[in-house]
Amino acid sequence: MTDPQTALDPPEARWPAAIAIIAVGGLYAALPASLAVGPRWLFVLIIGVLLVVNIGAHAAGKYQLNTLSGHLLAGILTLFMVWSLLLLVHALPSHREAPVTMLRSAAALWITNILVFALWYWRLDAGGPHQRDIRLGHPSGSFLFAQMTLRDDDLPPEMKNWSPNFVDYLFLAFNTSTAFSPTDAPVMSRWAKLLTMAQSAISLTIVVILAARAVNIL
Repeated sequence: MTDPQTALDPPEARWPAAIAIIAVGGLYAALPASLAVGPRWLFVLIIGVLLVVNIGAHAAGKYQLNTLSGHLLAGILTLFMVWSLLLLVHALPSHREAPVTMLRSAAALWITNILVFALWYWRLDAGGPHQRDIRLGHPSGSFLFAQMTLRDDDLPPEMKNWSPNFVDYLFLAFNTSTAFSPTDAPVMSRWAKLLTMAQSAISLTIVVILAARAVNIL
């Protein structure tokens, strides 16, 4: 069903999020078989089908289906990432993989963690991309971006009625994975706090694995 509301802002580009999903699929396919959940082609197939459904639903104006498929897509990406991380932790003491392979796998999962949580933040903040499209600017949300604290008079003309896009959430996710906390945008809502805690915990686990493997190599 097409949303009856008329967009007030220019529609936000969806292709950066699609590229992030494709990148996650590529990173997962590069993992060794011992760290993959089932055949790797099955994961790529599931993600590919859901991505086509998601893009098609948005193009057809079926925003409820677009939102549902987007959440399902992010959920599956999260499930496979966490499962592979658990397999990596389990494989660490047994030395089943070469140290260099373990380092590469941990690095791939660390990047995946950033991309997956950027998708979650982008999908959930202020009702998601479609809801952000149909209101003027970005007066409120679960993250307090710096632009939200400035008056319109203090913003340059090209930033009037500013609204975040996927790159802003990618930057937020990158900071959360590197500093183990959001550094540029305070977290306002409880769901966002839980997600940033989960992302930080996953990132810390991967960094510990990287350090352990690096020490073992040395």
